[in-house]
Amino acid sequence: MLAYKAFRPGMVCLGYQFQMGLNRTEQANCRQNGFHCAANPLDCLVYYPDINQSEFYLVDAGGDVHEDGSDSKISCTELTILARLPVKEFFLHGLAFLSDHPKLEQSKSVSRDSAKALRGYAAVCGEDPIAQGKQGDILAFAQKCPQTGKVTQISLTQVDGETIMPDIWYDANLTERIGKHEKE
Repeated sequence: MLAYKAFRPGMVCLGYQFQMGLNRTEQANCRQNGFHCAANPLDCLVYYPDINQSEFYLVDAGGDVHEDGSDSKISCTELTILARLPVKEFFLHGLAFLSDHPKLEQSKSVSRDSAKALRGYAAVCGEDPIAQGKQGDILAFAQKCPQTGKVTQISLTQVDGETIMPDIWYDANLTERIGKHEKE
């Protein structure tokens, strides 16, 4: 089962040193043990919220697999680490997941309608999503159709100080927004 895994720099998770390829452990239980990963890439941000202090990987969860249903977290006895994902690519995978699964409960790392970047990113989903950030922050947008609830547009950018400016609100078209911004 393809999934996503976040680590501290150097592929370290809770003191365990992972390696590329197959990693094995004895038991898998989401709340107690096993190697953890997530079907929804953006759920990795719940456990590793600072993208500047994390690494993101595409993995294959196998062996004994356990899911607890609280989010898309998976525990498994065999975790094959396939590839490191650059941060922008990781967010594109997350936006694709939102688009493919519009009826699933939204990840806790995704804000509804508006967000100011925190810990290096803002991921926002809604009918008219808007976000802002500081220099270097990632802004990820998933715009939904009001009638169907399906994601009709995704967009991703980084605050670069040239095209996308710090502390300015942008929408999913990456157009600067003036007027009502953040919902109180």
